[in-house]
Amino acid sequence: MDDLTMYQRILIPLENTAYDDAILEHVKKLARLCNASLVVVHVADGWAARNIHQLELRESEEMRKDREYLEKRAADLVTEGFEVDAILAGGDPAQEISAAAEREKCDLIAMSTHGHKFLADLVYGSVAEGVRHRSNIPVLMVRGHPTPKSAEAKQSP
Repeated sequence: MDDLTMYQRILIPLENTAYDDAILEHVKKLARLCNASLVVVHVADGWAARNIHQLELRESEEMRKDREYLEKRAADLVTEGFEVDAILAGGDPAQEISAAAEREKCDLIAMSTHGHKFLADLVYGSVAEGVRHRSNIPVLMVRGHPTPKSAEAKQSP
């Protein structure tokens, strides 16, 4: 395997926030260099998403919005010339991200981090840390810095 084919399939967890732009901008450059395909995944973790299969629930409004967001981001990447698959999962984010990477045969997980400090991570937990501990696949973490442009886009109807 030469350096340019180091990564062939990259999983990118998206959280439907301005932080997504940071990881996507970074990974697009890497994917072009390696000619890698992309898998974008969002893990809905509300009550309905965590119990949809066990209780045979319908997709919640939150999940429908998450699916629309994910499909739009995937379509934008396809327009830019990438081969992209999109997955909407439900449940524990760290567990679902790790499982999706294995199932989709990805060789890199690339995710944005918020840069919480020790106390915030204790209170809120860190999905990135959970993925790092669960997965045998390399994890690239990029510190996200929401831009005013992306923050405005998130708030627009």
